[in-house]
Amino acid sequence: MNPLPPLVRKLAYAGLIPFIGLALMVQLAPTPINYLSAESLAGYGAIITAFMGAIHWGANLHTLGNNPPSDKWEARNAWIWGVTPAIIAWVALHIYIPVGLVILASILLIQRNIDVDTYQYYFTNDEARIAFIKLRKHLTYVSAFCLVWAALVILFVQV
Repeated sequence: MNPLPPLVRKLAYAGLIPFIGLALMVQLAPTPINYLSAESLAGYGAIITAFMGAIHWGANLHTLGNNPPSDKWEARNAWIWGVTPAIIAWVALHIYIPVGLVILASILLIQRNIDVDTYQYYFTNDEARIAFIKLRKHLTYVSAFCLVWAALVILFVQV
């Protein structure tokens, strides 16, 4: 049995709808809608990137003051990593859109790899942590694929 509530899984997968829909619009919609879709996709990617970083702040705020940090990750790195993706995402919004989309895809993949190692500090139930990481893997790969796909369409398919 999956320890994640069905609502969590449904909401998480629903979060892929803008990635998939906007990537399709970048490829299939006429100009200028395709370019507006690319900008919207970059914006959504940046929001999700920042959101995923903020999970670290939320988890640390939840335990703040209860126990002294047990290691360097909790004491300092989680706070720093909690804001780093948001700053990178903000920069990605201000550069050539295909490059920004690839940066967003890259940071989502990097975040996922870091989070696999760091979520052990946030979950008290290993079964729930493993289920969330599996969910996170699916979401990350689909969203990163959509971001890169849209970037490639802009670079090599658009007239």
